[in-house]
Amino acid sequence: MYYISCMARKPSSTEVPPVASQGTESVHNRLVVLRAERGLSRQELADALGVHYQTVGYLERGDYNPTIALALRIADYFELPVEAVFSLSPFTPMSTTIYGR
Repeated sequence: MYYISCMARKPSSTEVPPVASQGTESVHNRLVVLRAERGLSRQELADALGVHYQTVGYLERGDYNPTIALALRIADYFELPVEAVFSLSPFTPMSTTIYGR
């Protein structure tokens, strides 16, 4: 019987960082606000979109950028233009937009 040892190792200083930090641009979104407005859980939104509920959490936290197809499905689900849900720059808080505060 053979065993394979899996030991964590410290990356060397010459190793390339993970793909997510190699110039990947962050995509900001309003998913938390949109879900809250409609009283949806992550699971309910995930079921409607055909994704795992953790994917919704990753999107909300900005840990994951959606594919074009997923971004379009999300915008379609909320009946909003994609640019109302996603942006390359941070969104202005709703209170500032509405009340100027």
